[in-house]
Amino acid sequence: MPRLILASTSRYRRDLLARLRLVFDVAAPGTDEAALPGEPPAAQARRLAAAKATAVARQHPDAWVLGSDQVAELDGTALGKPGGREAALAQLGAMSGRSVAFHTAICLAHADGPRLEFLDTTLVGFRALAGEEIARYVDAEQPFDCAGSFKSEGLGIALFEAIESRDPTALVGLPLIATARLLRQAGFLLP
Repeated sequence: MPRLILASTSRYRRDLLARLRLVFDVAAPGTDEAALPGEPPAAQARRLAAAKATAVARQHPDAWVLGSDQVAELDGTALGKPGGREAALAQLGAMSGRSVAFHTAICLAHADGPRLEFLDTTLVGFRALAGEEIARYVDAEQPFDCAGSFKSEGLGIALFEAIESRDPTALVGLPLIATARLLRQAGFLLP
C-alpha cells in the first residue's frame, strides 16, 4: 500500500482519518492560512487544502498527502476559529437564527504531480439563541479551536435547527465519504 501522511495537526482530523483503519503519519504543513483579498470562503478552503497537501508532499516524495481545510461562511464573509471566549460568543451570537455554510475541502496530493480534490458544503441552521444559552455552551465546551465556535460532535448539536449535508463527518473537519473515494483512486485498499 502507498504511504499516507495527514497534513494537519488537528486532533479532529486525525481521529476521523483513523476511522478508515489505514496506517498514516501526521505532519504539520506550516501553511499561512490567511485569506487572500476578496477571496470567497469556498475558494479559500480549496486553496488552503491544496497548499497544505502540496507543501508536505514536497517534503515526502514517496507519499500521498492529505490536506484539508474548513471555512465557515456567513453572509459571504469567512468566519475563522474564534481563539477565545469573547470571539466565540460574538460568532455564535451573529449566527443565531441564521443559516451558515461550512466549506470543507480536501486535497490528496503526490509529489510527482497528481492531485485529487473535493469540496463539501454543509449548511447549518442555527436556532434562535439567547445570550445566556450561548454563554453556557461556550463555557461548557470551549470550542475556541473550531470554525464557527461549536463542536457538532458534542454539545454543539443542541444549537441547531437542522444540518443539510452529504457527509456528516464534513462538519467535524474531514468528509470521510469523499476522502475514502479519493484514497481508493490513489490505490489505497478500503472496503
